[in-house]
Amino acid sequence: MSKLDAVSVGKQVTVEELSATELLRERMLALGLTKGARIEVIRKGPSGDPTIYNIRGAMIALRKEEATLITVTD
Repeated sequence: MSKLDAVSVGKQVTVEELSATELLRERMLALGLTKGARIEVIRKGPSGDPTIYNIRGAMIALRKEEATLITVTD
């Protein structure tokens, strides 16, 4: 298992756990970041932040500090 921010561009992973709390957790769940969801890393920003992810067909931008709260597996 690793954190979402460590996944390379072009890779697909599966969500295992969310460490976020309160409003951020609710926002992530509303975006489709639930256990078992598949995520593809599309592109990283020029300075490596934010990163664009494909989550259930939607393109979502997450900052590094948000992505570190998501545990994923291959």
